[in-house]
Amino acid sequence: MAAYEAHGVCLKKTTEMDFINGEVLYVAKPLHWTSFNLVSKLRWKLQKTLQIKKLKVGHAGTLDPLATGVMIICTGKSTKLIESFQYQTKEYIATLELGATTPSFDLELPVDGTYPVEHITRKLVDEVIPRFLGEIWQIPPAYSAVKVDGKRAYDYAREGQEVELKPKLLVIDDIEVLDFTLPALKIRVVCSKGTYIRALARDIGLALGSGAHLTGLERTRIGEIKLEDCWQIDDLVKHLEELNINC
Repeated sequence: MAAYEAHGVCLKKTTEMDFINGEVLYVAKPLHWTSFNLVSKLRWKLQKTLQIKKLKVGHAGTLDPLATGVMIICTGKSTKLIESFQYQTKEYIATLELGATTPSFDLELPVDGTYPVEHITRKLVDEVIPRFLGEIWQIPPAYSAVKVDGKRAYDYAREGQEVELKPKLLVIDDIEVLDFTLPALKIRVVCSKGTYIRALARDIGLALGSGAHLTGLERTRIGEIKLEDCWQIDDLVKHLEELNINC
């Protein structure tokens, strides 16, 4: 592991990397890309550069296509570290639109309901937000990768079938209002593995006596890895092309 320490110190932009023995890359996922797209692009690039047919590449912590921000990608033997990264605390900046809901709780699907917002004041927001601190039970979104009888919940949802999703116990370590200008509410959330920020938006809307859905989501930190530590994908691809890569 030539360019990092296993506890997660930021990968330095060195001139030599050993992707088969294992590297950890911190990458900013672009908007509209799936996590799978990002991993596939890097795997293809590395296999082509190394002139090999197969290379293990995986990621820690999936992001929805409409989310951006920190992703940790592991190669080679370092894929064994993925689980440890997944359990680290995550930080997000989320923008909610109050007064409207969508089936997916974000902009993937069109608005399916509108609700009053005139009663929502900054005082009410400040009273409601702290209720989500600490241990909370959260029902995952219908449009999620949660498995029900061996099938993804989003597959049922796209077929028009309703399934019962069990609530999960999560931990919100910190939640802070960054901006409130009706109908927009921007918050910072520090939370445990498995937290659906889309579902948190839904629950905040309900707690405010209205509805809500996500209009923007950025993961700004995983453990000690911050967004400023991450590569932009185009810069990383260019850097890989220029490296003396060890096989």
